Amino acid sequence: MENSFSSNRFLEYAYKLYQELPTKEINLVYVGGVTSEVTRNFTIMTEENLLRHAEQSPVQRKVFNVMVETMQNISRHADRITDDPDEIRRGIIIISHSDEAYSIVTGNLVRSEKVPTLQERIDAINAMDRQQLSAAYKQQITQGTISESGGAGLGFIDVAKKSGQKIDYRFLDLVDELPGFHFFMTICTVVRK
Repeated sequence: MENSFSSNRFLEYAYKLYQELPTKEINLVYVGGVTSEVTRNFTIMTEENLLRHAEQSPVQRKVFNVMVETMQNISRHADRITDDPDEIRRGIIIISHSDEAYSIVTGNLVRSEKVPTLQERIDAINAMDRQQLSAAYKQQITQGTISESGGAGLGFIDVAKKSGQKIDYRFLDLVDELPGFHFFMTICTVVRK
């Protein structure tokens, strides 16, 4: 009997979510493991969605670039709950739009000790103008090192450069649910012109 009650409550929640997503202009949502295959499939769905909205090519390219880069950040840098190297890095990706802009929202777990470094890095990127971003990008390509996760430190620089916007971010302290972790969320905006 309890299983039936739980199922009914979940179905009611799913229906409410189904009703609310369009009113909040949310086009696509994904929660789970982020792999190259998931990124590829999410890109296909985003492309179909942009075509349905008859979006201009420059805006489409920016949305794709920002989305792929932020998903790669999750697949390469999200922290795992366990020390199992086979545990897939998990996150959430939300694509929404308004008359003015597209928003690409991502979230994933990070260990709490990484928060100050990430904050410092994003704040430094947000303080740069377009020319400084281009110079930082070139410098990172020529002088940067490849991390053990396969990144060259270009992700956030590329997102800010391609979108032309500041990266909005939050760190939610998970001290009660997952001590030692924060939930790291970014909101990247691509203006529709």
